Amino acid sequence: MRILIQLRPSPDLVAAVADPAQTATTADVTDGLPGVELDPAFVPVALPRPVPTAGGDPLSLNQPLDFSLAAEDASVLVRGTISDDELAARITLLPALRPDVVGVFADPVIESTPGPTCGGDPPVGDWHDVERLLNVPGLHAEGLDGDGVAVAVLDTGINAAHTARQLGRGVTIDAERSWSPSGVRGRPGEFEIDHGTMCAFDTLIAASQASLIDIPVLLSTRPGGSALDGLLSDAVAAFAHLRTVLDAQPDASRALVVSNSWGSFSPEWDFPVGHPGNYSDNAAHPFNLMVAALDKAGADVLFAAGNCGRDCPDGRCAYASRPISGANSHPKALSVGGVDVNGERVGYSSQGPGRLTARKPDLCAYTHFSGSRAFGAHEPDTGTSAAAPVAAGLVAAIRTRWPASTLSPAQLRALLRRTAEDRSEVGFDYDFGYGTVDPAGVIAALGRRAKGASVRSAPD
Repeated sequence: MRILIQLRPSPDLVAAVADPAQTATTADVTDGLPGVELDPAFVPVALPRPVPTAGGDPLSLNQPLDFSLAAEDASVLVRGTISDDELAARITLLPALRPDVVGVFADPVIESTPGPTCGGDPPVGDWHDVERLLNVPGLHAEGLDGDGVAVAVLDTGINAAHTARQLGRGVTIDAERSWSPSGVRGRPGEFEIDHGTMCAFDTLIAASQASLIDIPVLLSTRPGGSALDGLLSDAVAAFAHLRTVLDAQPDASRALVVSNSWGSFSPEWDFPVGHPGNYSDNAAHPFNLMVAALDKAGADVLFAAGNCGRDCPDGRCAYASRPISGANSHPKALSVGGVDVNGERVGYSSQGPGRLTARKPDLCAYTHFSGSRAFGAHEPDTGTSAAAPVAAGLVAAIRTRWPASTLSPAQLRALLRRTAEDRSEVGFDYDFGYGTVDPAGVIAALGRRAKGASVRSAPD
């Protein structure tokens, strides 16, 4: 089984790993771990330590937290493999044999979430319908077009030339701040036309002037893997990179939107629920901590809710219930379900409750429309994979004039939930969340805020 090992080496080594100007290797961090085949290609990642406010419980994640990367606080993650036959014994023995080992966690396979077409359903409308429903002219009239805002697309890589042809306008790729897992070849913006290109296109419907950070996290390879899956450890490393991107931005204008149209479909690659190394239900898993830390630093993190809806589930869905798992159900992330341009929930959109947070998805955005043509001229942009970047584009548009210093990620999530168009008679429900995104309602709420009204932040 592939695993992430959390180590607490000397403060000097922690500082070297946390410093983006240095490149510490796995061999620098550890001289080997008994029974573990370490992956030398994986660059160690510094894991920030959750720090509660004064008087808080140091063992609880269900409270306001800061996150410290100070050398005396942070730990280090490396990647490796333990044979399935020895897994249970090694996890027990490692901390006894090596006191610097403080945790062993699952490194599950992550896969993109392209939606099934439910019996060959054709596209419902096109991207201009989505543009209209997102009130893009109204957003742009308010100066909300994504100019100066970075959107990180974690997926299979972006083909900028194809995206520009389909949109009929230029596309900006921020090559300097883009990042690839070890072993992935290709230049930012020049990857094959695929799932990541769809996500980039859909982001730019609302945020036409945003710059895209290309992170082909799903192109990392593993034995027996496909072209559309990767490992969660690479997402951990990607989020560590994005933390350096965010920290380099001026506090007053900080704006980074992170779009994730992928997830873990099966418990096969995970530790059982209740195991300390579990990912799906464990807020203390390193990746779930990284999501919380990036949110605290000022990033807007969005995840697709997944395509395990009861009417038309993806064939890979292996959770018997509650398929919105791990970071896709994170309390500090916006979990996005899917509706078509007529406002009808698409049959594959996953229903809650979520595993980390029950009230998931948060809301729905548009999908199953003709747009990027990444999969062929007559194939829709589909799945909650399309809905999440559509919502990410709306968030990026808002960030044009409302950076994290004036509207925190938590406040923006609350605003989006509060202004969403309710699709049921009971308020929140597990099909639509709080409803469908309503840009006109968002613009009105921001206008009231600009005039002095406060935006109430619902607790996450």
